[in-house]
Amino acid sequence: MAEVLVYVAHADGAVRKPTLELLTLARRIGEPVAVALGPGAEATAPALAEHGAVKVLTADAPEFADYLVVPKVDALQAAYEAVSPAAVLVPSSAEGKEIAARLAVRIGSGIITDAVDIEAGDEGPVATQAAFAASYTTKSRVSKGTPVITVKPNSAAVEAAPAAGAVEALAVSFSEKATGTKVVARTPRESTGRPELTEAAIVVSGGRGVNGAENFHIIEALADSLGAAVGASRAAVDAGWYPHSNQVGQTGKSVSPQLYIASGISGAIQHRAGMQTSKTIVAINKDAEAPIFDLVDYGVVGDLFEVVPQLTAEVQSRKG
Repeated sequence: MAEVLVYVAHADGAVRKPTLELLTLARRIGEPVAVALGPGAEATAPALAEHGAVKVLTADAPEFADYLVVPKVDALQAAYEAVSPAAVLVPSSAEGKEIAARLAVRIGSGIITDAVDIEAGDEGPVATQAAFAASYTTKSRVSKGTPVITVKPNSAAVEAAPAAGAVEALAVSFSEKATGTKVVARTPRESTGRPELTEAAIVVSGGRGVNGAENFHIIEALADSLGAAVGASRAAVDAGWYPHSNQVGQTGKSVSPQLYIASGISGAIQHRAGMQTSKTIVAINKDAEAPIFDLVDYGVVGDLFEVVPQLTAEVQSRKG
């Protein structure tokens, strides 16, 4: 069976959930070979093996931490040349898409971004994407070279499938461009204790109807009761009520959780573009004509200041 390269997203050896999802998808089209780079790369091997990686190619060098994406592209290209894979899968983060695009250019291959599913086809992997603000789905395949595909988080269930996970050192020769852009400072992200927005299984978002930054605690309380991430519409972010890093939409982040709860969000096309692939969508809005209700699985016509606290209390009582 052909091998499939999977780029590993990890934090000092802790493998991130989107990578485990990629391993599940990779097994549909071949044998996963994971590529882990940077500090803690070797520590990723047990988790990767547990989820189907037949091999784990690792490399660590100062370049991976001290410079931007080019050293990682150099390493992934080295892995590509060593393995000759049937496809290359990369998590669909901002960094992942840049790495994938640069790799595709280097190896002369087509690229598909933001896939939500992958299946085997007679002429190579077939990727499913959401198009036109997720109003349609398309199936595509790369017609030139080795497919490079980025996959959105929460596109597949994580499935354990123990494999050998043999660790092999990856020899990497860095290009001249690898050191062109240096990281000169880092500011640790302030931890909220909540899941990462794009990776969360549940997202609770607030919009214009929250009516002020001082009221977002209502959204946060529901999110915390559900173990969810907190999102915000562009209107709420532009008003300064919540950080841009939490914005869901075309000019923010795209999310695809199992459950998306929109509170006080009208459902403008810009917002829908960032959340319409969610598996189950619930809206709370006092305007029964709000466009969001055309999209949802469940809708509550009511004042979020009454509905959301009641929902939070009900969740907490059932948990307690």
